[in-house]
Amino acid sequence: MLIIGLTGGIGSGKTAVSDAFARRGAPIIDTDIIAREVVAPGQPALAEIVARFGPACVDSQGRLDRAYLRRVVFADPALRRCLESILHPRIRQALRERLAVIRAPYCLVVVPLLVETGMTDMAHRILVVDVPETFQIQRVMARDQVTEDQARRVLAAQAPRAQRLALADDVIDNSKDLATLDAQVAALHEKYIALANADDCRPVAAVK
Repeated sequence: MLIIGLTGGIGSGKTAVSDAFARRGAPIIDTDIIAREVVAPGQPALAEIVARFGPACVDSQGRLDRAYLRRVVFADPALRRCLESILHPRIRQALRERLAVIRAPYCLVVVPLLVETGMTDMAHRILVVDVPETFQIQRVMARDQVTEDQARRVLAAQAPRAQRLALADDVIDNSKDLATLDAQVAALHEKYIALANADDCRPVAAVK
């Protein structure tokens, strides 16, 4: 099975792209969803996070206060790395398990921090959703109700746009309308089916 790693900076529109692929029947694995599952109440990862970051990182229902934790880790790179060391191994393991049971020509794995976490080894091809930084800031401010300074701080914690593009096998320009976006997805869908049928996928860590 051909594994496509879908990534892009915050506010680039990764969900819109993955939804367009899903409408065409492509299986989608979203590592953001996996990340939420591994920190659900009762999970070992949540207990580790509380032990490291204190009880303020959970709400009155015992659930992770993601907004609070986001503010903390984006203000301190060392704390962000600490959080990643708790989450990333668990996310990788869950991803391997889900990939192992999928039967399809190709699968889309959505990894927002694909470049930053070094998870490029878990995909045959990297698909980058790209928009100018000004678009990202506007979208993040509107979506998350944060200030421009907060939005820029999140962007600064991610890989630079140029670095993502340098690693891309395919790029979707999401700075235009939905019809243009959908047309790009349609073309890539056909391309990925053809590549999968060509049976030229190289081995990746996810399926070893």
